[in-house]
Amino acid sequence: MTEPVRKEQALCRTLGSFTSVIVAYSGGVDSAYLAYMASRTLGDRALAVTADSPSYSERHRRLAIETAEQFGLRHEIIRTDELDRPEYRANPANRCYFCKHELYSHLAQMAARRHAVVVDGSNADDRGDYRPGRQAAREFGVRSPLDEVDLRKSEIRELSHRAGLPGWDEPASACLSSRIPYHTEVTDEKLRRIERAEQALDTLGFRVYRVRHHDELARVEIGCDELARALDPETRAAIVREIKATGYRYVTLDLQGYRTGSLNEGLLLRPA
Repeated sequence: MTEPVRKEQALCRTLGSFTSVIVAYSGGVDSAYLAYMASRTLGDRALAVTADSPSYSERHRRLAIETAEQFGLRHEIIRTDELDRPEYRANPANRCYFCKHELYSHLAQMAARRHAVVVDGSNADDRGDYRPGRQAAREFGVRSPLDEVDLRKSEIRELSHRAGLPGWDEPASACLSSRIPYHTEVTDEKLRRIERAEQALDTLGFRVYRVRHHDELARVEIGCDELARALDPETRAAIVREIKATGYRYVTLDLQGYRTGSLNEGLLLRPA
């Protein structure tokens, strides 16, 4: 028996110890695998819940819905309003805390009505990262079964692939607000512009990318293995043209390429 399979069996035992669960389900690799395993283990006693918020891209919303439909997951979409919170809009270094507090406030109410436990997709690789949202999880008693059985990202991808989950090799993702420098206000207008600019990169065929929002300037991070194509004169011109069409005045390509949490670098924090 391989180590990932052994850990998956432990995950089944952990999930089976719950009467009912509500899965914080973004549609990303980790939460999709957790929702799938919860459904396999608990059947109708597992409910996957997706937050429809301004910082959540339409692309990931579609992926969450399509995966839930394909695998017969019980799935609900709820509206969260973190942009109504002044603390969130102010965009401090612990912005994620206020986002997760908003989400878990809703999920905790749902869980109380269903006598359920709220679970999230945090895994063993997340332990050392700077993740202020984990404080909110602790405050609401959210469990992290993937972490509890020591499943790592690479193992989750392997097990997701075996299960046929469509997003098993999806690049890591984060909310759109993570593209805005700390202490710069988060607004719906900025989030929509970022989403349109990143959709343009996706349409151009890039797989790993971020558009960091610096007022009139879009700082584009591309996966290092795709940088050479981005620098091709024709492709570079297309990037500039399409991103300017979303409302940016200037477009710059970051020669360091994509790296997680690049806006944390000035804070001397570990990346989220």
